[in-house]
Amino acid sequence: MDLVPALEEPLKKVLGPPTAKVMAEHLGLHTVGDLLHHYPRRYEERGQLTHLADLPMDEHVTVVAQVADARLHSFASAKAPRGKGQRLEVTITDGSGRLQLVFFGNGVHKPHKELLPGTRAMFAGKVSLFNRRLQLAHPAYELLRGDAEESVETWAGALIPIYPATAKLESWKIGKAIQTVLPSAQEAVDPLPGSLREGRGLVSLPEALLKIHRPHTKADIDDARARLKWDEAFVLQVALARRRHADAQLPAVPRRPSPDGLLTAFDDRLPFTLTDGQRKVSREIFDDLATDHPMHRLLQGEVGSGKTLVALRAMLAVVDAGGQAAMLAPTEVLAQQHHRSVVEMMGELAEGGMLGGAEQATKVVLLTGSMGAAARRQALLDLVTGEAGIVIGTHALIEDKVQFHDLGLVVVDEQHRFGVEQRDALRGKGKQPPHLLVMTATPIPRTVAMTVFGDLETSVLDQLPAGRSPIASHVVPAADKPHFLARAWERVREEVGNGHQAYVVCPRIGDDEDEPKKKAQEDADKRPPLAVLDVADQLAKGPLTGLRIEVLHGRMAPDDKDAVMRRFAAGDTDVLVATTVIEVGVNVPNATAMVIMDADRFGVSQLHQLRGRVGRGSAPGLCLLVTEMPEASPARQRLGAVAATLDGFELSRIDLEQRREGDVLGQAQSGARTSLRVLAVIEDEEVIAQAREEAVALVAADPELTGLPGLRTALDALLDEEREQYLEKG
Repeated sequence: MDLVPALEEPLKKVLGPPTAKVMAEHLGLHTVGDLLHHYPRRYEERGQLTHLADLPMDEHVTVVAQVADARLHSFASAKAPRGKGQRLEVTITDGSGRLQLVFFGNGVHKPHKELLPGTRAMFAGKVSLFNRRLQLAHPAYELLRGDAEESVETWAGALIPIYPATAKLESWKIGKAIQTVLPSAQEAVDPLPGSLREGRGLVSLPEALLKIHRPHTKADIDDARARLKWDEAFVLQVALARRRHADAQLPAVPRRPSPDGLLTAFDDRLPFTLTDGQRKVSREIFDDLATDHPMHRLLQGEVGSGKTLVALRAMLAVVDAGGQAAMLAPTEVLAQQHHRSVVEMMGELAEGGMLGGAEQATKVVLLTGSMGAAARRQALLDLVTGEAGIVIGTHALIEDKVQFHDLGLVVVDEQHRFGVEQRDALRGKGKQPPHLLVMTATPIPRTVAMTVFGDLETSVLDQLPAGRSPIASHVVPAADKPHFLARAWERVREEVGNGHQAYVVCPRIGDDEDEPKKKAQEDADKRPPLAVLDVADQLAKGPLTGLRIEVLHGRMAPDDKDAVMRRFAAGDTDVLVATTVIEVGVNVPNATAMVIMDADRFGVSQLHQLRGRVGRGSAPGLCLLVTEMPEASPARQRLGAVAATLDGFELSRIDLEQRREGDVLGQAQSGARTSLRVLAVIEDEEVIAQAREEAVALVAADPELTGLPGLRTALDALLDEEREQYLEKG
């Protein structure tokens, strides 16, 4: 492998051990190459000032601003009882807003001399709230003297790069370190094939690195970013294309349902007709199952679009063809629930080998970690003999002891809860690689699907089955309008009075889960999130007194959880106060109302998932998002967006735009250092789509990438060992 010596050089040789240690520990940077790929987050112009008005709370920021005034105060404290304590308060401004800086003790002397009114400087620190005003305590700073030779040279003229930094290492120190290693950029080996680069008019990699770290004009930054985006998109798409190519070479047993077998018998007993969407997606799946290489398909379906039914029909088709199907669920509650609903949907078709079972019937077994030894032994026996055609379970299915007679299909529910490794471990259970169907109710924009699940073909179910009711959603501003919250509880009582049921969702369980440490960390301005146990207690004694209230959370014993869910499903409970354990798959058509407490503490997709638990029957659903956040806050805008639309794809775009893509990819690309630094999954849709086309063509022509050592090096850097194995497991 042609390694690039200059870029492989460890930072401790170049920058010295202390700086290198901080870079490794806090920024994950180990070599010269890593540092060169640590790009500026944005650029300040020497003549301009940052917007202080929109600084994020609790984040480490770097700002360029001017000192408006500085005052030294004396005060008495335990350490300085005679009023000798000193506090320096400096106010900085940028025209849009003001920000207070504070320095204490011996730390006041230097800034007191240097930060005089009118001085301009870069300041770095963590934004906190004190007396309801934003401040930076003991910020690091670097004076900007317009005339000093050194600073002008270091900051490359007018544009000052601001780097993602940490409390231990300010942006300008990172900038200086990068200036030290920048000459090595000349030796960067280009991963893009020359023809692609010229065809797309992209600058070379050394030039892009130079321009991103030391731009002279805004056009330099645009050139560099355009080029580096292509690198990221292309290298990732080549990795995925190689995986798809390798998968297509694998053998698999084609599974075609028999004309009058289990699937036909099941379809005949369905009390409704399939939607057009379900038919279309089923056709795509059956076509894949009939081929002699493994299906890898992602089934995206809106909450309540009938994904489970589509998956069950695929499983029945495989059982028809003599194989077995396994469904993997992320939690025991969900595995039990899937098992219950599959057995109900199949009726006597799920009673294989039993009296009263239909002649085409098979056995449907449940396998979870908390089952008793005898039940578990029986389940394992049914799997190894082939008696059970369908097994539903948690990751207990992946354990070594679990052996299948002939595993033909693996269905994974809620992909983002499973690492790629777990997916592969289960696929390894077949004599030949089984077919794979991954389901998710989190709508994923097309580009994210291409980036994160690029090794899977995608099917989308976007029609709701007939008879599903619309869900009305409203934000309840509890702090501004307490009477709205009182009305929310009245609405819950009304729903129960009409014979329906309700959920109340809280972010936390309560009891002893929070050590005192956490309490101490909560800022004076921020109360801890509401907890299930406290809220259930307050509701039972207060606004919902007299109703049958139960709680459900993740730390309950599995049998207790199941008992609570059964009572709720049977209508013996009026109100279920729960954590997000109900987020996925819980199906109680009679539940029509949901109140989400501290709704601002949940993500957009999570709120959408939770809301999908109501309105599953013929009565309309109601979802109330309770928050104490002020009207102008981003959190309130987010909740407003959720209340305004039921379209999950629209919400997932909003979610992505508000979070950084790294979070989304970080969850899904188990094992990858999040590889995206300049590529924005939503904005760069075109680049990703074009990169995918180029990658597919390249891999088809030369799967081993023989003529492209630079691309191979880049792939090695992207795929650290764990991820490399994942790509090779197939």
